[in-house]
Amino acid sequence: MRSHRVHPERRPLLAAAALCSWAWLALSPALSAQTLLVVNKSGNSLSVIDVGTRASLATIATGTAPHEVAVSPDGRWAFVSDYGTGAAPGTTVTMIDVPARSVVGTIPLGEHTRPHGIAVASDGTVWVTTEGSQHVLQLDPQTQSIRQAVRTGQRVTHQVVIVESAGRVYTANIGSGTATAVDAASGRILTHVATGAGAEGIDVAPDGSKVYVTNREAGTLSEIDVATNTATRELTVGDFPIRVRVRPDGREVLVSNARGNEIVAVDLERWEVVRRLAVGAMPVGILVSPDDRRAFVANTQDDRISVIDLERWALDGEIRAGDEPDGMAWVSH
Repeated sequence: MRSHRVHPERRPLLAAAALCSWAWLALSPALSAQTLLVVNKSGNSLSVIDVGTRASLATIATGTAPHEVAVSPDGRWAFVSDYGTGAAPGTTVTMIDVPARSVVGTIPLGEHTRPHGIAVASDGTVWVTTEGSQHVLQLDPQTQSIRQAVRTGQRVTHQVVIVESAGRVYTANIGSGTATAVDAASGRILTHVATGAGAEGIDVAPDGSKVYVTNREAGTLSEIDVATNTATRELTVGDFPIRVRVRPDGREVLVSNARGNEIVAVDLERWEVVRRLAVGAMPVGILVSPDDRRAFVANTQDDRISVIDLERWALDGEIRAGDEPDGMAWVSH
């Protein structure tokens, strides 16, 4: 990706912004080697945090009530889903130049409201769920256009993951208690896999062989076999499991139990909860560092990010975020 526009008349401005951002990189001090991006739902903003010092580097205004953030493979662009409110549902994705720490435009979604889950493919296209229209969309940031609009037909299509090795996209659908498998190239719905009541969190194994779904009302974690698109295992994990994150080594998953105010670790070979750790109030978003040494947990009712030392399985301090932190993304420079 090179540039993005919001309105036709803004094309020269955005092109200039992209050039200016490169000039800024050449003239300014080096960015932190590791940066954490955090969306603040009630703050209508994105926090940029230096992981080493845990200090806030910038706060960037987004659309109303942002819920999730995803980063391009090169770390240059961040995409934020502007969920909106009950009275004013969101219809945009905010695009941010990460090194310049500035908004360069918004991608309009038209009739597709309440964008939530978001992920970036290796080709630079962006997949985003829209709860209001029961769709998952593939966006082209270069042309600010919708490349594909895939109707899941499922209630509250919430989160999304990309399984590139299988050429598929999976969504978690809270209201239907399912995960939808989509052929990424054609946009064809392959199947809806029943997982459990309140299917919300979703992640994929590093080798692309399994997809994991947390079912918040059922209190369970489900495993989906990608080869067969079938649910193969289910495990009770706690009170209102809302997110799941597979660790980089693929041996464990971390689950945030929002009402239990805890993070649990599930051993995937033994298929059992092996550790629990109390964190802050109403933990939701989870992020694991690429080196598999730390986990970050967004406590939405504390306005803090808990830092977990995964080797010791112990809290290692916290990071102050904005108002109601939730989705996070990692940027290495």
